[in-house]
Amino acid sequence: MSPKVSIIMGSTSDLPVMEKAAKFLDEMGVYFEMNALSAHRTPQEVEQFAREAEGRGIRVIIAGAGMAAALPGVIAANTTLPVIGVPIKGMLDGLDALLSIVQMPPGIPVATMGVNAAQNAAILAVEMLALGDDALAQRLKAYKENLKEKIVKANAELAEVKYNYKV
Repeated sequence: MSPKVSIIMGSTSDLPVMEKAAKFLDEMGVYFEMNALSAHRTPQEVEQFAREAEGRGIRVIIAGAGMAAALPGVIAANTTLPVIGVPIKGMLDGLDALLSIVQMPPGIPVATMGVNAAQNAAILAVEMLALGDDALAQRLKAYKENLKEKIVKANAELAEVKYNYKV
């Protein structure tokens, strides 16, 4: 099978964050690829990847980067595929990466997640893919229902916690 989602990170040091996206895609049964490419250290390879992604069957790109965080924007500048940026916490608690990704110029959109929110990036990617895949849409719906059930259960358990002045 060919991958539908590409997870790109600036370096393998970003893997602990980006693997949350990989785990969710795996859980949803979505084929994906994962690579490290640097907008600053391998700029030609990033541009080539972005230009060729659609032709290889990629439908959504998740790009994680820290600090200057140019990777998602450089990819978005070189493809018409949706790009989801994940700012990775490094310097300044990730604020530098967040601002680098979210402040894209007109015509070069990057859907930007919260700092280290790779799982949300994968969920958004699956939501995009599910628009044309009923089976995937059903798996996503079941996942979201399970989120609801977890909160309902947690609230019931919280109701049983006793304090002297809790009413």
